[in-house]
Order: sequence, then C-alpha cells, then structure tokens
Amino acid sequence: MIPNELSEIDAIMSLIRHFGWKWVGLIVSDDFTGHRASGRLQNQMNKDGGCLAFLIRLKLWSDINRSEVNITDIYRSIAQTIYKTTANVIILCISSQYINSFNLFFAFNKMPKKIWIASSSFSRVIELRYSQTPVTFNGTLVLSFQQGEIPGFRQFFYSLNPYTYRDDTLFSKIWEMLFSCRFSDLVRRKTAKIPLSKCTGNETYDDTVLESYGTFNYRIAYGVYTAVYTMAHTLHELYGTMTRSPKSAESLHMYFKQWQLNALMRHVAFRTSSGDQIFFRDNGDPPANYDILKWYFFGEGNIQSIKFVQSQCSEPCKPGFRKAKIKGKPSCCYTCVLCADGEMSNITDAQSCTKCSKYEKSNSRRTSCILREMNYISYDDHLGSTFSSISVILSVTCAVILGIFIKYRETPIVRANNRYLSCLLLISLMLCFLCTLLFIGRPTQICCLLRQVTFGIVFTISVSSVLAKTLTVIIAFNATKPGSKLKKYVGTQLAIILVIVCSLGEIIISIVWLASNPPFPEDEILSDANTIILLCNEGSGCFFFCIIGYIGTLALLSFIAAFLAKDFPDRFNEAKNITFSMLGFCSVWGAFVPAYLSSKGSRMVAVEIFAILSSSAGLLGCIFIPKCYIIFLRPELNTKANRII
Repeated sequence: MIPNELSEIDAIMSLIRHFGWKWVGLIVSDDFTGHRASGRLQNQMNKDGGCLAFLIRLKLWSDINRSEVNITDIYRSIAQTIYKTTANVIILCISSQYINSFNLFFAFNKMPKKIWIASSSFSRVIELRYSQTPVTFNGTLVLSFQQGEIPGFRQFFYSLNPYTYRDDTLFSKIWEMLFSCRFSDLVRRKTAKIPLSKCTGNETYDDTVLESYGTFNYRIAYGVYTAVYTMAHTLHELYGTMTRSPKSAESLHMYFKQWQLNALMRHVAFRTSSGDQIFFRDNGDPPANYDILKWYFFGEGNIQSIKFVQSQCSEPCKPGFRKAKIKGKPSCCYTCVLCADGEMSNITDAQSCTKCSKYEKSNSRRTSCILREMNYISYDDHLGSTFSSISVILSVTCAVILGIFIKYRETPIVRANNRYLSCLLLISLMLCFLCTLLFIGRPTQICCLLRQVTFGIVFTISVSSVLAKTLTVIIAFNATKPGSKLKKYVGTQLAIILVIVCSLGEIIISIVWLASNPPFPEDEILSDANTIILLCNEGSGCFFFCIIGYIGTLALLSFIAAFLAKDFPDRFNEAKNITFSMLGFCSVWGAFVPAYLSSKGSRMVAVEIFAILSSSAGLLGCIFIPKCYIIFLRPELNTKANRII
C-alpha cells in the first residue's frame, strides 16, 4: 500500500521542524501532485513561521521541446535561482515521470553545496552514477516507504532463474542488465562497442551489487505484500457475509458489488509479521510510515566532513532583541532590533519585547528585568544618618536643658523669663527635632500623613511660645507705668491662652488639609535615570504653603515684638536673643521656599529637614544657651541684685 503523497509533505515538515529550518527552497513537478505539494508545504511553513526562498515548477522535457522556449534558458534560470538563494535547504517533490527531466538538468550542472530533502519518488536518481549527481546529492535526506520483513521472500528472490520462468521476458531483460550478458545468439554484434557474453542462467546475485538498485530492502515489495494481504482480509470478511457459497470464483461478481468491497476494506485491521499495524483512517488513507535515508556516494577522492547547517533567511535574534519585519521581504526575513530601555526578551527570536514593571528596569543586555534603585533619604546613606544623628543630638540637648531649667526653676533668670513658657518651648523644640525622623526612611501612608502636620503644629507651638514670651515682656514693662491697665494681664494665663489660640489656627488648617486632599506616598521615575524616587505627594501644595505662611506670620510678629522690646532695662530681658533667633528663623524659611520649589525628589526632603533643624537650632541656641551660660559659668549674675526692675 502506498500512502497519500500529502503525507510525505507532512513528514518533510516534521523533519524541517526537527532541525529548525525556516528558510527553504522548493522544487516541484508542474502537475497536480506538485501543485498540491507546494500549497500544502507553503501553508505548513507559514504556520510555523517559515517561508519559501524560491519555488521552481519543473516541466517535462517533452513539454519544453514542444514549446518555443529555449531549454537552455530555462535550465540557466533554474541554476541562477539555486546559486543566488541564501537558503541552505532545498526540498524536491517531483512525480516519477519528471525524474528524467530533473536528471537531465542536474547531470550537467554543478550545484552549490546544499542540503537536499527528496520525496520517495526521487529514489530512481540513484541510478545516475556518471554525472554531477554524486557530488550534488551526497548526503541527501530521502523519504522512503517503511521497510518491512516478508517471510521467505529473500530466499525466493535469490533462487529466481530466467530458465525457470521462460515466458517472463521482463525478467530476462532484468537479468541481462544485472549481469551484462545476452540470451540472444547475437551477443557479439559488430555494432556493440563492448562485447557482451552469453547469459548461461548460472549467474548468481553475488556477482552484482544489488544495493545500487535498491532491491536489497524490498520496500516496494513490502508495500505490495501489505496491499495483497489487505485485499485477502477484505475478501475473507466479504465471504463471511454470504448466505450460500458461490459455485466458482468466476461467479463471485454475481454476489458482490465493488462498493461492498470498499466499505469492508475501510474497517480492515491486522498486524504484519514485522509487527506493523495495518489499518485505514477515516479518509481512506493507510498509515503513512516512512524511513529517512541519507545518501552517501562513495568514490575516489578525499572524504570531507560536513557540519550541520542552519537554513534561515535571517540569523536568529538573540535574547535581548526582537524581530522587526523588513518591508518587501517574506515574513521569515527580518532584522533584529535591540529592546528599548525598560523592555526585555529572554528567548530567541522574540516577536516582541516584554515591558518591565514600574519598579524594574532592563539590564544592559535587555535579557531580564532588575529592580530599579529606590531613591529616598534612608537611614543607611550618609545624608540620612547625618540628619538623624543631628536630630537625636539636638533633641537630647533640649531634654538636658529642660532638666536644667526644672532644677534651677527658682533662680531669677529662669523665673524672669516665664519658666512655664520656657519649658513648653523646650518641649516643642525637642519635638521639632524629632519630627524630622518622619522625613527619613521609605515613605509610607502614615509617615506622609503625619510628617507635615506634625511639623506644622509643633513649630507653631514653638513660635507661638516665643511670641507669648515677647508679649509678656512688653506687657510686664508697660504695666509698671503709673495708671496702666495692663497689670491685670500680667501673668502666665495670658501667655498660655495666646499659645493655644495661635496653635488652634494651625490645627484647623491641618484638619481641613487631611480631610480634603491629604498627602500620600508616590513613585516618580526620572526620565534621565534608572531610579524610582519615593516621595510623599503633598496632595495640595496650597495647604502646605498655608502652613509655612502661617508659621512665617507668627515668626514675623515675634520678630517685630522682640525688636520693640530689645531696649527694655532688664538684665534678664531676652528680647534681643529672640530678635536674633527670629531673624535667623525668617532668613532660613525665606530661603527655603525657592530652594524647595527648585528641588526634586529626595533633595526636596533634604531641604525641608535642613530648614527644620537649622531654624530650631537657632531658637535653641539664641534663647537658651545664654541662660545656661549664666547658670553654670556666671552664677553671680543669677541673683536678684543684678536684676534691674
């Protein structure tokens, strides 16, 4: 049984897939078989992402002679196509009647080294041993019908003798061809260039090389063997359906119709002596089993080793690249384009690049995605560790000074400057230093909500305390004048109320901010760096600058009040110190606004931390350090006698 020729195309495609060939040439016969084969192969190649480098439809030699086209021009065109192609693999699917036309061309044309894949009908070309065929087709892969064992057939074949079958003229001619002899008496004709001996019938197959004719494997014979057995099984099944036996074999046609035979044959299934399962598919085709043969022509000359070749229109795109179609070229012809920054491909011949996630970037080879560098002020970097160290040191300093003021709370210098406001100011300054720690580290939702609000409230308390201290000095000085009505306002109660009222305004702004448009953590990717900046989006910049403006207004009022009270005649009058502290405070925050607006990312945070630490340190240094100096180094000045009322 012979399989459908389309099954050969499927077998060839399996071979092409196995070796990964995407760019092949195709030579087919110009008939129905060739057209079906080319269509099937093109469809399969397109599905697998491959394509044909060229398609040659070979015509019969007789058809070319009848046409007006010069056969030399046709063969020259075919030769040029094969020489120019970049495909290293060429497929041959030609019908048996086109073999002679094919041999005629390739016998006289030396072809470049290619890998040839031939269909089963091409096996007859092996008979051409005196042309360019051994050079061109050495190493050709040929599909051949599956070989099987026929019990006793080899012994029967080797026992054949022409005198046993005298009426078989075909066998006699084959015998003459095999052993180069003649059965005729005219074996020594004068026209014969080489005298031929007379065939005796005693020649043996050991005197010739049967392998060169492909008879040693009995492939065709095995196909006939399975076909005969299939028919026998079918007739047996058909005979079993009869109600009565026919009188003779000649009368069988009176009992059966051809369609009955065909219907039963579709359901035949048996196993041969070789173990092959014989059956028919739904479309009526038998199983298509092929052996893949590789031809070797042994002749004179050196043996050359040929390495495995690729056959692709374009080189495979390495990982990190993607395929880009070349305009006007087949789909399997492409160029390799490096994946863009932020994209990657980790497979060969990637159709497209995969975009990395927001928190990743592509490596230099574009073969994988790696985590982007996270940019924020961390406790591990130099800037973060420096700020956090300064913050802790200054907050500890505030705590120490607070302890000193509590210890020396009954001394004139502490009592003269409203010790309760001083303690409140020290506590708020300590919180100002500590609130900078909310700006350090990876931004979170809680940190973003608390950092600006906490800073605004504690700073407002600090500046309000300074304003209250200054107003207390002014009220106390003016209350000493005769007939002054300010005596009833002298004391701690007014100062505390003032701090609460001023702080309440900042608290209201903060509550409205958090309720309407609160801050939140945000990721910002710079266009010129492979870095993700982690920061807090303030939500509404208007509210943020309202907080800064509110604190600045209180600081300006404190500066004006302190400036007016700087000349009051009291040794412990701290108006001058407050004036300098507020001057420094306003200078720092005045410079903060343009610096903050011109900065991005972690630099914005660093600018704000610096402004908080420097302005708070200015208040601490200008207001409290001079008092500590008097308490420890000039205690003689810390007496009532040195206080000028």
